Amino acid sequence: LGIKVLNINTLVNALKTVLLPGEELQVEIVQVGKEKNQGVGYLSDGTMLVVTEGHDKVGQKVDTVVKKVIQSAAGKMIFCDIKS
Repeated sequence: LGIKVLNINTLVNALKTVLLPGEELQVEIVQVGKEKNQGVGYLSDGTMLVVTEGHDKVGQKVDTVVKKVIQSAAGKMIFCDIKS
């Protein structure tokens, strides 16, 4: 029959932003994180960014540097520091 099948999970993973430690990006801090001094922002694809020392920057866009990327069952989390 020649019917092609597309795996939606494969498509979503192909479209997600790939960030590596050391890369720089700007993010808006939208809320305070769970741990002391953390701020949280999100990429356009919904990936969570945890920003060290971002707790007092809620509502602001900050320049950050990626420190660590963790893949969990809930998705990808990216840990960043504010660029100095």
